[in-house]
Amino acid sequence: MLNQIRPALSRVTSPVGHALARTGVTPNTVTIVGTLGVVVGALAFYPFGQFFWGTVVITIFVFFDLFDGAVARVTGKTSRFGAFLDSNMDRVSDAAIFTGLILRYAGRDHNDMLLVCLALFCLVSGVLVSYARARAEGMGLNATIGIAERGERLIVSLVAIGLTGLGVPYVLAIGLWLLSIASAITVAQRYIAVRRQVEAGELS
Repeated sequence: MLNQIRPALSRVTSPVGHALARTGVTPNTVTIVGTLGVVVGALAFYPFGQFFWGTVVITIFVFFDLFDGAVARVTGKTSRFGAFLDSNMDRVSDAAIFTGLILRYAGRDHNDMLLVCLALFCLVSGVLVSYARARAEGMGLNATIGIAERGERLIVSLVAIGLTGLGVPYVLAIGLWLLSIASAITVAQRYIAVRRQVEAGELS
């Protein structure tokens, strides 16, 4: 879904990309700084129940995921390693967000095993969604389909966590349930798509 609005987003990110490029910063530096900001925001705030401010910090640094690509396009410094780094740093950021939740709700004072299990499932299923695509592309196949790509998963998780920080009841559990179901469906969609392509190739 978010892929459909990328052209509109580029009209916002391109000026920022030009501004950053004039400072001499590299796309990989932007990627790393963004990832470090997300990790710090998640692990310094979430385990202590500071969900709203943690989400604010994370959201700010999530935009670096858009700006690194803008800088790369402006400077012409797109590279295979940059794409590799960006993909890996995305996994680190996602892991930090759910680890922060797990640390919060696995603690003795705020023990909630349902939320811990949901957060853990979201973490693992998110990795599987990304791995299914990467493995398929390594085989020369296409697995970009699915109802919950990273952008959608990130929005759902951050909105649910942020609203929880504002005192909205039950929204975290609802958000994690939705995210778990959507991620599982996306994994299944990608497995089915790859299987069909493999079978079609074998028959041709």
